[in-house]
Amino acid sequence: MAEAKKTKKAAAAAAPVTPAEPRGRRKVRQGVVVSNKMDKTVVVIIERRTQHPLYGKVVIRSKKFKAHDLLNCDEGDTVEIMETRPISRDKRWRVTQILEKVK
Repeated sequence: MAEAKKTKKAAAAAAPVTPAEPRGRRKVRQGVVVSNKMDKTVVVIIERRTQHPLYGKVVIRSKKFKAHDLLNCDEGDTVEIMETRPISRDKRWRVTQILEKVK
């Protein structure tokens, strides 16, 4: 039994090192900034249209995301956010660009 454990460890150590696998595509979403009261954080609302499973009516669903903001967005700006590593308890997105500034 002890020999089997040793051979597995030796085989694992002797295995050739493969390069890191390429990272998957990160999710990118467009939305409108609804709050910028926090420091370097904005709340972006994303709206999507889905069809109701039973009645077939098109329903607008929305969700709010907290995103890391280094571009100093204002409320009403249309922005693009990209998924990223966790920055804090709630922030897993970052603002990549401002698509349209509010007037």
